[in-house]
Amino acid sequence: QVQLVESGGGLVQAGDSLRLSCAASGRTFSSYVMGWFRQPPGKEREFEAAISRSGDNTNYADSVKGRFTISRDNAKNTLYLQMHSLKPEDTVVYYCAASYSIVLQTTPDWYAYWGQGTQVTVSS
Repeated sequence: QVQLVESGGGLVQAGDSLRLSCAASGRTFSSYVMGWFRQPPGKEREFEAAISRSGDNTNYADSVKGRFTISRDNAKNTLYLQMHSLKPEDTVVYYCAASYSIVLQTTPDWYAYWGQGTQVTVSS
């Protein structure tokens, strides 16, 4: 299994940029498809982005396409989410997750391991 720890959240202003990180430990990080999800208060977790094991392929939710970039550094066992042009509606908890699937899954059920989440707050 793999342990995931997110960092990089915080309070920013609308239009700002922020980079989230997800440090992995345990089983080989490069064995997993990785994803980022958000969870608005009182709602289910929503797909944001996913990246293949090698990092060559990515998939994004329409709401973040062109604003967010997912990447990974397998040598550092770290996943990233670079966020630009942040909006107040991006104020949520962000989670990274690891999946055994080789497909870039967009539903939480496909992801076996989760971090504890990091809060991003965007003020208007």
